[in-house]
Amino acid sequence: MTECELSQKFSRNGIAMHQVDFCRKNDFHSNSSLGNEPKGYKDMSTKTDRRGFIKTGMATTAMLALSGPSAVLKAQETTSNKTPDLVVSRGQNPAANARAAVEGLGGMKRFVKPGSKVVIKPNMSFASGPERASNTNPQVVREVALMCAEAGAAKIAVLDNVLNSPQDCLKLSLIPAHLKDVPNTTVSVVQNKRFFRDVPVKDGQQLTSMSVVADALDADVLIAVPVGKSHSSSGVSLSMKGMMGLIYDRLSFHGRYNLHEAIVDMVTVLKPHLVITDGTRILSTGGPGGPGTVIPLNLVLASPDMVAADAQMVALGKWYDRKIGPNQVRHIRIAAERGLGVMDLDKLTIKNIQS
Repeated sequence: MTECELSQKFSRNGIAMHQVDFCRKNDFHSNSSLGNEPKGYKDMSTKTDRRGFIKTGMATTAMLALSGPSAVLKAQETTSNKTPDLVVSRGQNPAANARAAVEGLGGMKRFVKPGSKVVIKPNMSFASGPERASNTNPQVVREVALMCAEAGAAKIAVLDNVLNSPQDCLKLSLIPAHLKDVPNTTVSVVQNKRFFRDVPVKDGQQLTSMSVVADALDADVLIAVPVGKSHSSSGVSLSMKGMMGLIYDRLSFHGRYNLHEAIVDMVTVLKPHLVITDGTRILSTGGPGGPGTVIPLNLVLASPDMVAADAQMVALGKWYDRKIGPNQVRHIRIAAERGLGVMDLDKLTIKNIQS
């Protein structure tokens, strides 16, 4: 059974059931409501033409009623001259948002040096178009690769160990088509065992070793470019959960180990140097593959701190028809407790900009 099939096991009519471990007493959790939609749930999915999505730069397949930007955008403003810990860029152009978010951190040259080998890890695992929000917006991925090329990267590899047909994922995600003219850049699906290398997980609570894409281990810079989406097993799938696309045996995380602990073990090895999260639209329900409720947020956030990036995306979105806090997502909380990043947004310098 693939990870995708495992996810579908906990779904009915394409809508993810609440087998979501947000954990802790009084937290939002749903292990007891397996097979039941959350109270007040409404399927608001509608079809959207892919060409129209690319033209407008945002998905409009579904929307929950929002009482203005303040209902979603909760990041703390800063006027400090200090380099921020995290940047949230808003606007109608996904590429402009991605560039502005990275420039707000000091620019891609802060992370990528001339001659660097770069691995970019987007969500590219599903055979669906951008309007479905199960894959990263191709305009965001292109802009990230372009910034790496401009910074002088010698090799830029966009990689994912996909869950659906590799050919269909590459075609329908539109990522290869958008990156075909970016210098020194390749887009590849990695599934053959010869492209992976076994490595120890020295500080693992669940894992003692794992098999990782060799290019990711050998890269000078690892950049996570996830889309914000729900997940029927882990609650949300963001930068940390998304690193599972760089390991060989994804299924074992769902059956052999405690998923949340295993995710955190994994990112002690696969810790991105930079996270650029696509919040152009989020898959609020039905993740990771959809279909589900798609909410346009028209933003991209960036941070060198994977825990902070994931915490901020959780706070910005609405998940399973409700708001939740970052501390309600167990792997985010565990990662913070293990010193892998900062979950408390009040302790971060966050910059909000309009691109």
